[in-house]
Formats: sequence, C-alpha cells, structure tokens
Amino acid sequence: MPELPEVELVARSLDKLLRGRLITEAELLRARLAPHSDANKFATDLSGAAVNFVHRRGKHVLFDLNNHRTLITHLRMSGRFMLLSQDREDPKFTHAVFHLDGGERLVFQDQRHFGLMKIVETAELAGTKELSQLAPEPFSEVFSVEYLYEVLKRSNRTLKEFVIDQTKVCGLGNIYAAEALFLAGLHPAKRTSKMSRPKTASLHEKIREVLQDAIEAGSTLNFDPENIDGSYTGGGYESRWRVYDRESEPCGVCASAILRLKQGGRSSYFCPKCQRR
Repeated sequence: MPELPEVELVARSLDKLLRGRLITEAELLRARLAPHSDANKFATDLSGAAVNFVHRRGKHVLFDLNNHRTLITHLRMSGRFMLLSQDREDPKFTHAVFHLDGGERLVFQDQRHFGLMKIVETAELAGTKELSQLAPEPFSEVFSVEYLYEVLKRSNRTLKEFVIDQTKVCGLGNIYAAEALFLAGLHPAKRTSKMSRPKTASLHEKIREVLQDAIEAGSTLNFDPENIDGSYTGGGYESRWRVYDRESEPCGVCASAILRLKQGGRSSYFCPKCQRR
C-alpha cells in the first residue's frame, strides 16, 4: 500500500497535470468505489467542475474543485490514476473515468477493488470521517516532539504498532516505520510507555528524515502520465532500504543478520544489534 511519500508524489503529479482543467463528464463504473454516491450523483457532483488543485492529507489524495466540493481518494493496495489520450481504450479494471477538456481523460484503475472515493463539501473536509481522526502531518508544527511524547506515554502498545496507527503518526506504513525505527535505534517491540524524551526526540527526527528522503528520491524520477502511481512505487527509495524486506541480509552498520517478526499480522524488520530491546 502506498505510504505518505508515494501519495505525496502522486498528488504533486496530478496537480501538475490537472490544475485548472475542466472535468466535462465523470463516470462511476464500480458502485463500491464511491459507496456514498450512486452513478448519477457522482456524475452530477463532478461534471462541469474545474480542478483548483490537488493535494494530500495522510494517505488520501484530495481534488479541490471550483464547485466547493472535494473528491477524496484512497488508493489502497492497487489503485492508480492514468491520464489517457482519446485513442487509448480504458484498461481492464477501470472503475471511474473523468473526461477532461481537450479530450483526454483521467482513469482510475484498481485491480484489487480496494480503492475508495468520496465527494464532500470542501468546507466540511476537515470534519469528514476519513480525515478528522488523522494525526497531525509529520512535517507540521503540530507534530512536535512534545506531541509525540505525550501520545506515546498514553499508550502501552509496541512501537511498530503505534507508529503505523494513522491516528497517532500520519502517513507511515510498514516500510517507513521499519526504516525510521532502525535509524532511531529502537526495537519494533519496545513498549511506547517506556520511551524517554531523548528517544522520542530521536524517533521524531528519524520519522521526518525518512519521509523527506523518500520524497526527494521520488521527485527525481520521471513519471509516466499513463501510470502515475506506478511511477512512484517505492518512491525511488527502494534501493536505500536499510532493513525493510531484507531478512537474513547483513545490516549495513554492524553486519548482523536482519531479522523479521510478526506484529499484528504484519512483518517487522530490524537489526538485533542496532535495535536492542
């Protein structure tokens, strides 16, 4: 599933391609993609609207429209946007189509059928179910060391489970959680209530560092308008993974074999020497 860096890069690319463009017609082809709208309402709410800009909140891509509505999109496991010319056919698993001025169309394809869309009044965006419970953005002033320390101390979960909880730390998933914990020297099974202020400050710094590095790495890639999301899989950061998906490989710092453990049904990767429990 895309994490904050990949979603940020997708939103930036969509913004470059769509800012100021008119959606002449919108089609909902799979009802469950937008469970709060039927096909007629989906078309009515979006057709004739121009895109002011595209941005991101957490792992959601947000299309701000000039009709005072915002289209919230979550890519989930396999959702992707494709900007296609008139002579290109819609690919298999096309679930929504946005016809644009100039004849191109933005297609949303989702092979695994997990993606979601929701149209809301822009003035009510922050209060929606999808966004209202999200933690502060990692690069915001609100996401401070003090904030992180306070929410850590109110919990007794493992660090890995805590940092991928979007209501506590926004945007992290398995990949960047593993990388941030490694750089901070923290074992993924360490209890949050045991975190000191210095360790919290280190974790805070490394969360931001890993996310920023991944965004910068991905921003140097050439993106394909016909496969916008696929252009950023791994965010250009995959070759830099220190522990994620590197079970049994040597740690780049101490040469110990990277280990993997299961937490909440997900794999956690760590170095047993650099990240002592």
